[in-house]
Amino acid sequence: MIEPITLARPYARAAFEHGKASQTLDSWSVALTELAAVANDPKVVAALNNPALTGERRAQVLADLVGDSVAAPVMNFISIMAENDRLSLLEEVSSLFADMKQQLEATVAVEVTSAYDVSEAELAALSEAMTKKLARSVSITSHTNPSLLGGAVIRAGDLVIDGSVRGRLEKLAGSLTP
Repeated sequence: MIEPITLARPYARAAFEHGKASQTLDSWSVALTELAAVANDPKVVAALNNPALTGERRAQVLADLVGDSVAAPVMNFISIMAENDRLSLLEEVSSLFADMKQQLEATVAVEVTSAYDVSEAELAALSEAMTKKLARSVSITSHTNPSLLGGAVIRAGDLVIDGSVRGRLEKLAGSLTP
């Protein structure tokens, strides 16, 4: 069976190329994010999976739900996905689109999850260090998760740096068990 990300890649690339050519990458990104969120709602999933609906009708269901907030070219794109029975891939398409946009802009999103709140000074220092390490500008978001016990987990694309106490304990436990 083909992985959803593999099926979504050509759609994301087509959307990205169109958005880049028309200089509307930001509006495409917002629209795809919104459509992915709407399409993941359990009630909407049930409606979109109704075999009695045509591809055109499925696209219309999404169009009705998002209203006028989505531009015509994006809705045409959604119609094509609906005709090919690929609306279930909207989340992957949106994610791939965001990755392509970040690569073009030479930025990377860095997510910091820590056991306690991270100060602005610590975030600034981390931003500077990650900018040097990744050779790109970074945008940092910070979250707290008390189950980490201490330390932090840093995610930047495929890179994961686990400096949490919980992560270290799990690594230690893994090395002690045969």
